[in-house]
Amino acid sequence: MLNLLMIIIAKYFYLVIVLLGVIFVATKFIQKEKGVAMFSIITLPLILIIAKISGIIYYDPRPFVVRHFIPLVAHAADNGFPSDHALLSFAIASVIFVYNKKIGLILFLAGFLVGISRIYVGIHSIIDIMGSFVISVAVTYLVYLVLKKYPLVPIEK
Repeated sequence: MLNLLMIIIAKYFYLVIVLLGVIFVATKFIQKEKGVAMFSIITLPLILIIAKISGIIYYDPRPFVVRHFIPLVAHAADNGFPSDHALLSFAIASVIFVYNKKIGLILFLAGFLVGISRIYVGIHSIIDIMGSFVISVAVTYLVYLVLKKYPLVPIEK
């Protein structure tokens, strides 16, 4: 039963985080608070770019390749760093955290659940998940600092 739950979380739970992120941004947009949408448009692609560069610089073979076992979720035997599912989850959590700490923290916890499940099913190691977290938070924070200094996008406090 635990295996099935972890497989479902590993494969699909990030979509819940994406949906919650879209709802949050859409709600703010409808309320005429367009800053979060603009912040997202700037931050999310930068997170992806830094993650792709990081994946080129650092190679972490997937656990099932190194330890010679069949993972619970089928996956290519490619670079596991950083975890795309965890990256997207943490990126959304990071952006929302700037605008709403409570919802952001909830989404971070959900992102860690995604990461833990992907470790459990054997397709990522802890470094893949933590790398996704660090990249997402660091890039979001750097964009936040730049936009605070040069306020092109409204950032709520």
